[in-house]
Amino acid sequence: MLGRRLLHMSRNAKAPENSLRFIRESPVVHTKTWLEALQTRQKLLDALPPDQKRGVVFSHNDVKTREVSPRRTGDSFSAVVFPFKDDPWFLDGYVNSFGRLRMGQLFMDLDRLSGIIANKHCAPAEPVIVTASVDRILLLKRIDDLQERNLVLWGYVSWTGRSSMEITIHAASTSESFTEPPTLEECRTYDSWLVANFTFVARDPVTQKAFPINNLTPITRQELSEFVIAEKYNQKKKGIAKKQALTISPPSEEESRTIHNLWIKGRDMTKEEGRKITMKDTTIHSTGIMQPQYRNRHSYMIFGGYMMRQTFELAYACAAAFTHLQPRFVSLDTVTFKNPVPVGSVLHLKAFVAYTQPGTRSRENLDNESTVDLHKGTLVQIRVQSTVRDLDKENDLDAGTFIYSFFVEGDSGYIMIPESYEEMVTYLDGRRLAKQIEEYLDEIVTAV
Repeated sequence: MLGRRLLHMSRNAKAPENSLRFIRESPVVHTKTWLEALQTRQKLLDALPPDQKRGVVFSHNDVKTREVSPRRTGDSFSAVVFPFKDDPWFLDGYVNSFGRLRMGQLFMDLDRLSGIIANKHCAPAEPVIVTASVDRILLLKRIDDLQERNLVLWGYVSWTGRSSMEITIHAASTSESFTEPPTLEECRTYDSWLVANFTFVARDPVTQKAFPINNLTPITRQELSEFVIAEKYNQKKKGIAKKQALTISPPSEEESRTIHNLWIKGRDMTKEEGRKITMKDTTIHSTGIMQPQYRNRHSYMIFGGYMMRQTFELAYACAAAFTHLQPRFVSLDTVTFKNPVPVGSVLHLKAFVAYTQPGTRSRENLDNESTVDLHKGTLVQIRVQSTVRDLDKENDLDAGTFIYSFFVEGDSGYIMIPESYEEMVTYLDGRRLAKQIEEYLDEIVTAV
C-alpha cells in the first residue's frame, strides 16, 4: 500500500507534503480498526429487526447536511505527486518485473484519488461514496523513463447527475520537483500520458438509496467540452445497453460474415499448422479471500481499486501466457461494479482472450519522442469475469466484467479461434470495443 511505500523511502528523501496528505485523505484510510468496525456492526445488528439485519453495510450514518449547491471544476480539483525521480525506493514499489510501470498498482491510486475528489465535491455533505463504474482508462503514450521524471496524478469532477458524478483523472510526468502540489493551471500544461474516467454514486448510509449531490457548473470552454463529452458518452452507453447490445440485438450483416469467416478459418486450420488456440484454452483462474485491509473507508466492502489491481494482474498474466511476449497496457474499457464484494467473501476471477487484432501503433502515440517509426504487433483483449460468494450464502453473484486491452510487439504466431456461438458473440463484442477506443481517442484530442 502507498502508506507502507512512503515509510520505506530512503533516509535522504522526503515525501512531498501532498503525497502524505493524499494518504490521510484516501477513502481507504479507515476511521476505525477492523476490530472496532466489527463491534460497531454488531451493535447495529443487535438494534435491528431480523428482516433488516442483512442491510448493514456502512459503518457511519451521519451525512451532516442534505443541502445542495452549484460547484465549479476547480472546487474538486486535487493533485498528488509521486517522487519517482527523487526517490528510487519509492519508485521501487511501482516497477514490474520488466522494469516498467506496474499499472495495477497505479490503478489503486487512481481510484483513491477519484474517491478524494468525489468527497471534496459533495462537501459539506458526507454521504457514502462508492465507485459505480470505470468508464475508461486509456494509455495515450508509452512511459518508460520512470526514474527520470516524477509522476503527477491530477483530476476533478467533470460531470454530475442527480446523485452520480464522473471524475476525470490525468497522469503526467515532469522533471520538476515539488514541495507543494501543482495548481490546476499548472497541471493543464503537463503532457498527459494517461486519462481515466470514473463514475461515483452517493448513497444514504441508512436507506442505501440515492443521495442528491452538488451540481457542476462548467465555466471555461475546456470544462464545457469535457462536460459535453461525458454527457454524450453516458447517453451513448445507455443507448447501447438498451438497443445495440449483442445480448439483445443480433449481429449486423457485416458481423455475421465475420462470424462465418472465423468458423471457416477454425475448421480448416489444425492446431499444428497455425498454432491455433481456442478461446476456452486461453482461460486462467484466480480465487482468494477478501481481507479487511482493502476495505472502503466507511464500509465493510472491498474498495474498487483493489478489484482493478487483482483483475489487471490476472489479465496481464493471461495475455503474456497467450502471446509468450511482454504485453503493454493500452486500455481498460467500461466496467460496472454490479455487486459489492464483502470483506471475508470469496472472489473468483476468470480471464480469457476475447479478441485479437493485428496492427501497428505509431511511436508518436506510444513514446515521448515523435518519429515516423511504427511498432508492429497485435492488440490482445482480455476479459476478466468476477464472481463473489459470501460465506453465509450459497449462490455466486456477478461482481463485474473487466475488459483490458494490451499491445504486444512482434508476432507470437498464435491465433485465437472462437468455437461456440457464445464465444463468437464475445469476439464480436471485443471487436466493437476496439472500434470504440479509436472513436474515443478522436473525441478527447481537444480535451486532453
